[in-house]
Amino acid sequence: MRKELVLGILSVVLGMLVVVAGCIGGEQETKTFSGTITIYTGGTSGVYYPLGSKYAEILTKAGINAKAVTSGASVSNAKAIGEENAQAAIMQNDIAYYAYNGLYMFKDSPIKNLRGVAALYPETVQFVVRADSDIKSLKDLAGKKVAIGAPGSGTAVAAEQILKAAGVWNSIQKVNQKFSQAAQALKLGQIDAAVIVSGAPTPAITQIATTTPVRVLPIPDDILQKLKSQGYIFYVRQILPKNTYKGMTEDTPTVAVKAILVVSADLPEDVVYQMTKILFDNVDQLRAVHQKAKYISLDTALDGMSIPLHPGAYKYYEEKGLQVPDDIKPPSG
Repeated sequence: MRKELVLGILSVVLGMLVVVAGCIGGEQETKTFSGTITIYTGGTSGVYYPLGSKYAEILTKAGINAKAVTSGASVSNAKAIGEENAQAAIMQNDIAYYAYNGLYMFKDSPIKNLRGVAALYPETVQFVVRADSDIKSLKDLAGKKVAIGAPGSGTAVAAEQILKAAGVWNSIQKVNQKFSQAAQALKLGQIDAAVIVSGAPTPAITQIATTTPVRVLPIPDDILQKLKSQGYIFYVRQILPKNTYKGMTEDTPTVAVKAILVVSADLPEDVVYQMTKILFDNVDQLRAVHQKAKYISLDTALDGMSIPLHPGAYKYYEEKGLQVPDDIKPPSG
């Protein structure tokens, strides 16, 4: 009897240990940081992939295991962090804003675990017309056929916001086309203008401009201020030099969204602190793989940041003496 009692007690204890071990194992399986940071980028022909790949290489050499993967870019990247398939990503700041706040394409599924690390470079909002067009301003687009981007894309949302601010959104003939399609349609005279959101010069525009010179319509200060007053804090001023495309004869004021580096809120503070430090300590290496990296600077690291910073990034900026605006400080708690 005594032996049976001892064996019974041991059986119960062992059972409890198995349950505890199973719970601990379950907790480990649900953590988003497993030792290797997966960075979602974009297509291999774009800017996100070469920059993200080099950054992953730099992180790994510095002792933080990381790998970059191709993706469908901004919208896909935000969803990947929400679904815990990625721990870091590059994306447009407007898409990050929509994801975090549950707007537009994220209205049914906000992604609250997005956190900012740094603004990288501008992605220019370009309202492109042929150089011989009589369209000189956004208001002149009234009644015209305008390619506004693919349905549900960030470009289509930007086109709507800006053209509403200009008072012509309801009077244009809207055409849903991707960048390459819109560029060719503009060349063939099938549309009057194309909206393209991309780093400038954009190859699709440069290509058609060699035979069909183009201009970019100016976006004046009053439109930019109106956008900001409506809560679109992600837009920043940009001046396109007159030599950006064949057909431009003067520097043109426009606006841009920013490509930003984001991470999951679940990454440890010390890891993201090191990620931020490594980014700015190795900008020269990033500039060696793509010219857009020339814009990466501590001076502009917070320009257009549209979501709260990760505590690790915030700690780094505080140490560097940067004044972090209240609306992007890490959420308390």
